[in-house]
Amino acid sequence: MLNKFEQVFGIDLGTCNTLIYQKGKGIVLQEPSVVAIRTDTGRLEAIGEEAYAMIGRTPANVEIIYPLQDGVIANFDKTTAMMKYFIGKIYGRNQWFRRSQVVITVPCGITNVQKRAVEEMIIHKGAKKSVTLEEPLAAAIGAGLPVGEPVGSMVLDIGGGTSQVALISLGGIVLSKHVPFGGLSIDHDIIEYVKKTYNLIIGERTAEEVKKNVATAIRPIKEMKMEIRGRDLVMGLPKTITVTSTEISEILDGFLILIVNSIRQAMEQCPPELAGDVMERGILLCGGGALLNGLDRRLQLEIGVPIHLAERPMECTVLGTGEMLSYRAS
Repeated sequence: MLNKFEQVFGIDLGTCNTLIYQKGKGIVLQEPSVVAIRTDTGRLEAIGEEAYAMIGRTPANVEIIYPLQDGVIANFDKTTAMMKYFIGKIYGRNQWFRRSQVVITVPCGITNVQKRAVEEMIIHKGAKKSVTLEEPLAAAIGAGLPVGEPVGSMVLDIGGGTSQVALISLGGIVLSKHVPFGGLSIDHDIIEYVKKTYNLIIGERTAEEVKKNVATAIRPIKEMKMEIRGRDLVMGLPKTITVTSTEISEILDGFLILIVNSIRQAMEQCPPELAGDVMERGILLCGGGALLNGLDRRLQLEIGVPIHLAERPMECTVLGTGEMLSYRAS
């Protein structure tokens, strides 16, 4: 049983975004997992939304860092500072996780060392207890799938740095496949395409806007266009070009092939009874990458299995931690 003074949190610690759920209040924070650091002094210049707003606009002595790579901690100190800042926004700096219990999500298939690093990062800042939960399982819980029943539920979670396919039954993960590519990979592909095709250098934020506005996983019926600005590679001057949805869609093929192959590999390894459940019930699509226009229809055409987009694809993972918090606290 929980002490009435104890705080209970669920954290979806992602490569691109961090979401925090507090028992009794719901989602209390959603911010980019980004920090800005002064390279000359090592001092943190900005964190979260403030740091994200600085991408592509920093002076030479300020560097933008994603302290998590492929869903795991790449820089322990910067991740700890980032989490301290986020909780400070919720409760003030003097109450950083004191007497708190935390459920924090991690990707499938990470090593025990990587998992302990996540748990110790939370304990290091004063939490009473820290428990990890696999992201696809949390997403399935948050989306309302019957994970505790003897039926197969398959989840495709496309995050910023990684994508995961997991088969879930009886409250656990039967098998999973991990692809070290996600939404950021699409952004980088767009940057490289514009550079090679138009001799134009654009930033990460511009590439993300292109992905949101004109990228589509299926060939568009109606052509969409978008003007983008960057620096001409030859002249070194500002330049504006127009990109179309057709050409951007072609860039996505390599990424989509990886996703489709991972689903097929998971299906091939499914026990027969659970494979039948997946064919009947379909696959849940979640994560920020699930918002790519037409992705559910493209995957359904490629796989031949119904694809269901989660009602709140970016939030269902942290909502799943909230369900776990209620269960653990009861």
